[in-house]
Amino acid sequence: MDALDASKLLDEELYSRQLYVLGSPAMQRIQGARVLVSGLQGLGAEVAKNLVLMGVGSLTLHDPHPTCWSDLAAQFLLSEQDLERSRAEASQELLAQLNRAVQVVVHTGDITEDLLLDFQVVVLTAAKLEEQLKVGTLCHKHGVCFLAADTRGLVGQLFCDFGEDFTVQDPTEAEPLTAAIQHISQGSPGILTLRKGANTHYFRDGDLVTFSGIEGMVELNDCDPRSIHVREDGSLEIGDTTTFSRYLRGGAITEVKRPKTVRHKSLDTALLQPHVVAQSSQEVHHAHCLHQAFCALHKFQHLHGRPPQPWDPVDAETVVGLARDLEPLKRTEEEPLEEPLDEALVRTVALSSAGVLSPMVAMLGAVAAQEVLKAISRKFMPLDQWLYFDALDCLPEDGELLPSPEDCALRGSRYDGQIAVFGAGFQEKLRRQHYLLVGAGAIGCELLKVFALVGLGAGNSGGLTVVDMDHIERSNLSRQFLFRSQDVGRPKAEVAAAAARGLNPDLQVIPLTYPLDPTTEHIYGDNFFSRVDGVAAALDSFQARRYVAARCTHYLKPLLEAGTSGTWGSATVFMPHVTEAYRAPASAAASEDAPYPVCTVRYFPSTAEHTLQWARHEFEELFRLSAETINHHQQAHTSLADMDEPQTLTLLKPVLGVLRVRPQNWQDCVAWALGHWKLCFHYGIKQLLRHFPPNKDTHLLYVLAAANLYAQMHGLPGSQDWTALRELLKLLPQPDPQQMAPIFASNLELASASAEFGPEQQKELNKALEVWSVGPPLKPLMFEKDDDSNFHVDFVVAAASLRCQNYGIPPVNRAQSKRIVGQIIPAIATTTAAVAGLLGLELYKVVSGPRPRSAFRHSYLHLAENYLIRYMPFAPAIQTFHHLKWTSWDRLKVPAGQPERTLESLLAHLQEQHGLRVRILLHGSALLYAAGWSPEKQAQHLPLRVTELVQQLTGQAPAPGQRVLVLELSCEGDDEDTAFPPLHYEL
Repeated sequence: MDALDASKLLDEELYSRQLYVLGSPAMQRIQGARVLVSGLQGLGAEVAKNLVLMGVGSLTLHDPHPTCWSDLAAQFLLSEQDLERSRAEASQELLAQLNRAVQVVVHTGDITEDLLLDFQVVVLTAAKLEEQLKVGTLCHKHGVCFLAADTRGLVGQLFCDFGEDFTVQDPTEAEPLTAAIQHISQGSPGILTLRKGANTHYFRDGDLVTFSGIEGMVELNDCDPRSIHVREDGSLEIGDTTTFSRYLRGGAITEVKRPKTVRHKSLDTALLQPHVVAQSSQEVHHAHCLHQAFCALHKFQHLHGRPPQPWDPVDAETVVGLARDLEPLKRTEEEPLEEPLDEALVRTVALSSAGVLSPMVAMLGAVAAQEVLKAISRKFMPLDQWLYFDALDCLPEDGELLPSPEDCALRGSRYDGQIAVFGAGFQEKLRRQHYLLVGAGAIGCELLKVFALVGLGAGNSGGLTVVDMDHIERSNLSRQFLFRSQDVGRPKAEVAAAAARGLNPDLQVIPLTYPLDPTTEHIYGDNFFSRVDGVAAALDSFQARRYVAARCTHYLKPLLEAGTSGTWGSATVFMPHVTEAYRAPASAAASEDAPYPVCTVRYFPSTAEHTLQWARHEFEELFRLSAETINHHQQAHTSLADMDEPQTLTLLKPVLGVLRVRPQNWQDCVAWALGHWKLCFHYGIKQLLRHFPPNKDTHLLYVLAAANLYAQMHGLPGSQDWTALRELLKLLPQPDPQQMAPIFASNLELASASAEFGPEQQKELNKALEVWSVGPPLKPLMFEKDDDSNFHVDFVVAAASLRCQNYGIPPVNRAQSKRIVGQIIPAIATTTAAVAGLLGLELYKVVSGPRPRSAFRHSYLHLAENYLIRYMPFAPAIQTFHHLKWTSWDRLKVPAGQPERTLESLLAHLQEQHGLRVRILLHGSALLYAAGWSPEKQAQHLPLRVTELVQQLTGQAPAPGQRVLVLELSCEGDDEDTAFPPLHYEL
């Protein structure tokens, strides 16, 4: 077996999206890790879920306490049947089902010093401070990474202690920067010039770099890392090269990441000297006050043997007093912080602290799980050391609207933990909601869990509709936790809906597998959206997001929208008339699905992305389009002379290849692949095999992949035997490149393919095509990125790598190539859970009733770099025209009337009511009226009823159930057209 074919320890199909974030070395460490999670309420369950999905070696659960009603508001592993049963034991089997490769066990005894020595990481959630101090001290003593996490209502706390000398091997998420070299001078210092188009601005003074693939100055290849200095012109000083050989050509410079050392204090010390993650001094003060509030809550529990009662003013004042009496926080061992305690903040925390909320534990559980992975993998910088997070903005700003103790009293309900924060009245509002969730993938699954636990649409008059047309793939299972291995191949929407009902039997959820796009507006039309209170979008393309957002703007529905890429995530909220409407980021919208220029890809590639696009195009032409063309020829009985030239001739000639007969066996396929390899990468070389040493695995991989794909297209058996391939290549005759359509005349100039097709060649190709027409149709190959056994990705990777060699471009590895060519978005369970939690918090505000813009938050996070920013959305932009003012949420409304208006009466209405003389178009379709029309045309159109005119111009009557026609108005002014609000012509 070849080295490229060696068996893999990692299940790369299952963890494929996660591997793009963490890399193989980190995943290997994670697979061997042993973790203890103590405390299996909502927060502990979230941490455990994320760790199991991401493939830790073993997870030990500890929580002997019995399940109670308030647990069910946030602990998705528990149900009414588990009441009075140990939380850990009730959670174990469902956690194990998420990933059978992870050993999930329960520890039923106490947490002892000997027990802690068995683990690399220990996590305590919702633990008493005394327990945190005891376990934290022992972990610090023995070098075991320790985390403590807790949520109290709408505030959360996370503490990390990874020891006094913790080395982070890979501090950042970004891949090491690699660039192609143009020239290197001999001197002190040697000056390195990068090839045109390289991202020189990414290099920084002091960066460490290595070199590879240099011809001439070979002393630099694989040298020890060198420090660089960036000059004003973008060239790089790389140290003394005076004694080195003269530089000839080629090579790449690659950044070397530097390890960083973290020094953490133990919990007992850090309690009085809290380092907090914050973006400003104001946030630091806020976090310090939350720190004191948590300490006071622990003190209250210790004194009274219970937490404060929900919204009890007496208990809250007691907590404020305890916080006021605490020892002051310190900057150093001796110096206290001179910061006033925000007593109003502490009071609000105490009043709402009795509850537990699904969105809060989802958010904090995701961050905590990511910190566990940092401890295990030594990838990404850990927290330093405290994180405080609050969503107190979910509470009403008007103090008179805050819940009462009676409204928040326990009821023996699965929503008790949420009622303790928001009250029973708000719970009923949630139950009556009807929401549309678009997308049942990773974020969609997490949102469904949040919706089920908070009780969204769980009443008789409420409901959820889940829309997703995709089917479950195995690579989904490491993030989309509602799915199991037996669900692979089934519709996501149906499986997710059934799983959500399992989380909350009261949930009214309907799955739909029709796409939500312009082709299905007869399904998702006026009647459908009239029943929807809000929309949540969990989509992976900006095109789909823009369409769903446009529907929300049209129907004036709130939109909750989230997205992730690796450890980056966003959660945003858009409220009609309150915030701006959704707009895709300009950079993302411009780049989505935008190919590189054809001339760059074909003639002047300068990046690995260019070569990958070229290789992907090769796959399409060789193994899909050519088969479809030949099949069409068979069915239509056409000759080459009848086909479109020269494109079709250029397409077919390489596929017919050197054989001139249809391939009959594996050897024929290898002969074709070898000929095409020579054509693409060694055209003009006389002694092919002499330049084809067996150790060049990329060349062999190309021939092996191309031969297998050619065999698949012809319905022939292939082979994965590298040794047999090498032997076969020695026996095959050298292919004649003149018999195949030349692609390269040189590395920089494309030969004219059309000039190769004279009458004789066309006759010869026609004859060959007739031979190929005998037999079954060919099988066009549709590119599939997620099947590593089908040679699709292998062909593209090998072809792109060889082309990189042709042009002296630094190649990328197979994983990177697969991500680029497959347009795969790196994904990880923690980021997904975090953004779903953040959206759930905004849901509370949307459902509670009218809120000012100041109540809402857009959130952006980067878990790799401990970055979280939440800010108020922008207000909708106001547009004006003379006396009119409007935003993107506004529209003009005109009733059709009885009898229905004519076009003439509609124009008169617009002139009379708004002073507008306009041009009218049916939205996205026909022109209904323009002032510049001839008198004859106006005479034909003006007397017609509006719907009659629409039907005449489009050939379609308004659909049954359609309530409005959307008309676009524009004023033909002196300088430029003005686009007005859409006109809703009510039917």
